[in-house]
Amino acid sequence: MCVTRFTAFGARLLMWAGVTSFDSSPTLTAWRTLLAIAVVFVMLTTTGWTAVRPQRSDEPRTVALASWAKGSIAGHALPPADAQSFRLAHFFAMLTAAQRIRLADKYPLVVGNLNGAPVTLRYRANRLALVQARTVEQQRMHDSRLSPDGRAEAVRRMDRFRSMLADGRHFLAFDPSGRGRAAEVFGDLDRAERVSVVVPGVDTNLLTLERTGVKTNAAPVGMAKSLYAAERSARPGVRTAVIAWADYTAPAGIGMDAALGNLARRGAVRLDALVGSLPGIAPVSLFCHSYGSVVEPGQPVGPGLGERAGRGVHADADGGGVPGPGDHGAAPAGLRVEGLGHTGRGAVHIVSAAEGPGVDVRTRHHDGDVSRG
Repeated sequence: MCVTRFTAFGARLLMWAGVTSFDSSPTLTAWRTLLAIAVVFVMLTTTGWTAVRPQRSDEPRTVALASWAKGSIAGHALPPADAQSFRLAHFFAMLTAAQRIRLADKYPLVVGNLNGAPVTLRYRANRLALVQARTVEQQRMHDSRLSPDGRAEAVRRMDRFRSMLADGRHFLAFDPSGRGRAAEVFGDLDRAERVSVVVPGVDTNLLTLERTGVKTNAAPVGMAKSLYAAERSARPGVRTAVIAWADYTAPAGIGMDAALGNLARRGAVRLDALVGSLPGIAPVSLFCHSYGSVVEPGQPVGPGLGERAGRGVHADADGGGVPGPGDHGAAPAGLRVEGLGHTGRGAVHIVSAAEGPGVDVRTRHHDGDVSRG
């Protein structure tokens, strides 16, 4: 309501700025212009166009994190959920198998998203979190307090969670809060000799995590499945794992969030944390599509990408111009004006040097159809 009142007040200011004519001097005209710009900027800020809305205090993972912060195991306080991955790995290594399972079952939305927690434990926790999220949406489907659109969204989310609970699926991350985030793994991540991460672009959320029909390969899961099949076909003797990484807040459509770099910077931090916490020493390849190419930082933001990621190979949106194995593929310079815009590349493939010429994976269209070249 306060935003509505402010918007009305801003509109009156704009009207005043536009119609006041007692002085037509250039100085006053400039002041009126500046006032109009200032009012518009404040209106955009207060209505959420220029900022990411923080998670509400009643979001599922926010509640789970608050509970975790007060919890303990065997008389010892639990470590901070945002602790470095090596600290969390050490913490879980000191627990018994029963204690680890107890924590996963009690705090699934926390354990399932902890970089440093054992991979299989995260799978278990996220499966339980998915069951709980599905139950919530089943109840919301019949909640008369919701609008028809709200109940329809609950149906879509329930269907998505039911699909994610299919046998054989493994999620390294899952958070149903807001538009939702997730990361699915294909292959044996613990034993992989090569790991690839698919980083999708705009409009990535739980409802767009996977698609069917002709749009199958336009979604993160479809991209990752296609890449996994291509890599296994190219080198069947190499143990491979691919992660469909939809575990960052992507812009919703082409708007202010897509133009500004805030979400990309935050995503880069999360991506670095993921890469730095992956088990083993296998080289990690980043396959970034559209806005996902901005998430991959030009310079590593932490130790993860610096130690595990390989060389950069870039491709345009229609799949042409994929360099050969000896080409480091410097990307064309993008447009950036005072923090607006990004590299403008249709797709970026950050491919580790260890892969060599055995894999030729191309992004055929800008909608993300990743398939074998």
